[in-house]
Amino acid sequence: MTRSEFVFTIGFQGEAAIVDKRAQRKYGKLGTKELLEQGLFRAAFCSALFSGDQSEMDSFIAAFGEKTGTSELTVDRVKWLFGIYTVPDEIKKIVTV
Repeated sequence: MTRSEFVFTIGFQGEAAIVDKRAQRKYGKLGTKELLEQGLFRAAFCSALFSGDQSEMDSFIAAFGEKTGTSELTVDRVKWLFGIYTVPDEIKKIVTV
């Protein structure tokens, strides 16, 4: 699964990821910060999570908290908020809609 596929996944069915191809085409080249600036909070979070870079995640958490007026955010709270905990390893098929 590529970064762009993960960032714009809208759901899963078994071993398949369902990807929003229109959003992927339009925003797929944007980084975490740019996605956040566009108001694509979930996509920005997925981008930071996929990167595995703690400083990128910390920057996302700080900026997201500032934009939403939410204090004391943690990575675990944001994972719970978006319902995304990890990049799944078992995905074998990508379905674009």
